[in-house]
Amino acid sequence: MAKKTESTDSLITEIIAGIEDVKGENTTILDLREIDNTVCDYFIICDGNSNTQVNAISRAIQKKVGKVLKDKPWHVEGENNAEWVLIDYVDVVVHVFQKQVRDFYNLEGLWGDAKISNIQNAY
Repeated sequence: MAKKTESTDSLITEIIAGIEDVKGENTTILDLREIDNTVCDYFIICDGNSNTQVNAISRAIQKKVGKVLKDKPWHVEGENNAEWVLIDYVDVVVHVFQKQVRDFYNLEGLWGDAKISNIQNAY
C-alpha cells in the first residue's frame, strides 16, 4: 500500500508541475478516497483561457509525467474541441477545462463530499 501512495504522490506532483509549466489556473485536488464507489482516488482540476491553452496544458502534463515517471495515461479524451480534456491515469484523473465549461459542470460541487485542496499558482 505504501508503494501505491508514494507513486500516486509522485504522479500528482508531476501533473501539478505540468499544469504550472503552461500557466494553468485554479488548480484543485479532490481527494475521493473516503467516498464509496468512486472511479479513482483523486481528481485534479484546472482551467485554461482558450482551446490552445487547454491543449497545451494537456500536452505539458502528459510530457512531464512521461519524461519523469515513464508513465502514460490509460485514456485521454476531449482534445479535439479542447473545452474539457480528461486525462485518466487510473488512480488520478485530470480535468483540464476552459473556465466557462468548468463553471457549468461544477465538479467540485458534484463531489462536495471530497476533501478539496486548492493549489496556489507560483506565478
